[in-house]
Amino acid sequence: MAVEAEVLKELRRLRACMPEVTGVLAASADGLVLARDMPDVEPEGLAALTAAALGIGRRMTDLAGGGGFRELLVRGAGGYIATYAAGPTAVLTLVADDRVNVGRLHLEGRRGGSRIADLLTGRFPTDRPLPPERPLLPERPLLADRPAPAATRGPTLGALPVRIPPQSRREH
Repeated sequence: MAVEAEVLKELRRLRACMPEVTGVLAASADGLVLARDMPDVEPEGLAALTAAALGIGRRMTDLAGGGGFRELLVRGAGGYIATYAAGPTAVLTLVADDRVNVGRLHLEGRRGGSRIADLLTGRFPTDRPLPPERPLLPERPLLADRPAPAATRGPTLGALPVRIPPQSRREH
């Protein structure tokens, strides 16, 4: 089926763009493997455990009033296992070693989960290429290039301004 091939293509893209990711898995919310690219892990067992963790994560967010489940991160001694919602019926799980940049893992995992959700719900035609990547951040001047706000201006020590609290400016 074309959808499974496109999901597998997305999983391979994730592994290719992050060398620290050692395995990726797309699974249904009830623990069935949809697609996988994970050489060193039993995918059926991980899919079943992911479904159980998804159920617990959903219950925790419901009880805490945190809205719908979005993601779950588990850190072990040798690395990370990150699970991201991929629409209402699927999840994306990434296995990464301990050298991974967790911020980038989240960025790519969220993006991949969204793409997989679109593929599974038919909102993303499989006969067209993936959309071009957006820049991570808009171009902005660096913090050091901006003038300090008036409230924090004061004498400098080295390159950093020293903020003098208002109560200590009064003369006694």
